Amino acid sequence: MASPVQPHPQSGGGKRKGKAQYLQAKRARRRDGGGPRQLEPGLQGILITCNMNERKCVEEAYILLSEYGDDLYGPEKFIDKDQQPSGSEEDDDVEAALKKEVGDIKASMEMKLRRFQSVESGANNVVFIRTLGIEPEKLVHHILQDMYKTKKKKTRVILRMLPISGTCKAFLEDMKRYAETFLEPWFKAPNKGTFQIVYKARNNSHMNREEVIKELAGIVGSLNSENKVDLTNPQYTVVVEIIKAVCCLSVVKDYVLFRKYNLQEVVKSAEDSPQLNSKQTAQAGNGKKAKLEAGDRSNQNDPAEEKNNHQVVPENSEKLGQTKPVSETLVANDGGAKPELASQITEGFDSSENDLS
Repeated sequence: MASPVQPHPQSGGGKRKGKAQYLQAKRARRRDGGGPRQLEPGLQGILITCNMNERKCVEEAYILLSEYGDDLYGPEKFIDKDQQPSGSEEDDDVEAALKKEVGDIKASMEMKLRRFQSVESGANNVVFIRTLGIEPEKLVHHILQDMYKTKKKKTRVILRMLPISGTCKAFLEDMKRYAETFLEPWFKAPNKGTFQIVYKARNNSHMNREEVIKELAGIVGSLNSENKVDLTNPQYTVVVEIIKAVCCLSVVKDYVLFRKYNLQEVVKSAEDSPQLNSKQTAQAGNGKKAKLEAGDRSNQNDPAEEKNNHQVVPENSEKLGQTKPVSETLVANDGGAKPELASQITEGFDSSENDLS
């Protein structure tokens, strides 16, 4: 007797399942091939803005970072596949063999992680290079310092290069909790310094700019009452870069001197890029609110930054109608030691600060 015909095992649902399995395996291969593939909390790296060509930006970043990384930390070392630790066949102890196997897996993963690795940033015209085993602030400062001295242009599409020393979830409570520890090396007593805060948000609409700055300034003030705001020539600049649901933080030096860490501007001569004049470089304690040079064009070549990186601040209390655009959102407090968020700063505030493009 003939057996009944069995239905074909494949159906429309089966095809969809196969595709899902393929995508899952593809993602697994990506993770196994070199760590995270997108910007997420817990990473360190370098955030780079570019001029419409992200692929070329990544190529330039690898060349530039490798050159200066080798200069600071020596050539990158790799482990040959044949040199990976392996277990001995004579090991009869199951527990010892298991530990060796775990050690082999860890060594294999470490071998695959490079010093610099591009990950998806989550925003257009923005590249994020994850770093491993280096200090992002030290490396980027070294690059800008050399380019500032030599005036030698080394990039075409890279605009700004910002070190990112820490990342967390872009929610106010998470940011406050993370910043309390993150900011200690620079601002906790006995350490102290003058500072400013710069803020930028991309593809994020749930964070409030002034609220974030107010909370971070309060944390800096609570770490040491001698920390003071200086918008003209601060010792430290606290950089806050938010992309989608990730907050990137760093504390950098020479932010004004190095033209907001813009690689295109920092190589310009004094004739091409006018420096701060004596009036604009006066200290904030002279009774007037400090301001950056009105002629600062560091973002003219940066379409990703030009649109939403400015805010209007009254020049003085008597002329609220005459304003100057600056990127900083704190004003110096004439008499007090604690930094304050100026309530007048919202005068003429551009509500499109959160770049949704």
